[in-house]
Amino acid sequence: MVSNLLEADVENVLDAAFSGDDQELLVVDPSAETIVSLVEAAIGRDDLPEMSMLVDERTLKGVMEDFLVASKAADLVADGTLDLRILDEAVDNALFVSPSRAVVLVSTDDHVAALASDDEEFVDEVFETHSVAFDAAETYGLRTPAISRVRETMATEIGEATREDFDAVLAAMDSARGDDGGLDEVTVSLLVAAKNDVLLYDISKWGEDVGIASKATFSRTKTRLEDLGIIDTEKVPIDVGRPRLRLKLGDDRLRDLDAGELADEVSEMLS
Repeated sequence: MVSNLLEADVENVLDAAFSGDDQELLVVDPSAETIVSLVEAAIGRDDLPEMSMLVDERTLKGVMEDFLVASKAADLVADGTLDLRILDEAVDNALFVSPSRAVVLVSTDDHVAALASDDEEFVDEVFETHSVAFDAAETYGLRTPAISRVRETMATEIGEATREDFDAVLAAMDSARGDDGGLDEVTVSLLVAAKNDVLLYDISKWGEDVGIASKATFSRTKTRLEDLGIIDTEKVPIDVGRPRLRLKLGDDRLRDLDAGELADEVSEMLS
């Protein structure tokens, strides 16, 4: 049987098309917007089938430049609920395929249109064809750390208050790419560290250990933010060696803001 689906978003298509007993879902050649939607849907729910994505490498790299998306995807990969592999050749349409149903996806500005079939012979053929292709495909090496590990280690090594501010800043952001000089994961880490008077050594060591960026990247970003007057530093003597630097918010406008307001204000200062 073939049916047409018209839904408001990709998550609604998942609910409408794959609400049965299928435990696995193969997604072939999704758009960047579809990848983001699927990651967001999967991270917030536990009733979706395990997803295997076969994705154009350029599209996948572009999506995973956003720390917000990549760190959530890394959580799903670590949990075994998402497998990302590289698509060698583009297909005619984006596909969702399970053992019981095949769906061709077409997105518009306001809706997602889909043509679904549960014809057993057709679905078996489509699922088998793309499963073979998936098994032969190269696994995508996701380098971003899982967001759950980032949060857990920040709370343990830097402090719960800093972790809470980190979460609040990320929640206030649409993306964490650092495009056009904007906020990225290193800038956010330094900002919340400065808000909580954390040592540069501590936040940069944590960031390197957890896999966000190198100490050198943290240092370069600190210098840039310091030059712009966004953060400041003060020397903290230690028993042996050079004094360490304590991070502070450098602009008076930033000091009484909550974390979400801080993200908005700094974004404007960087733009």
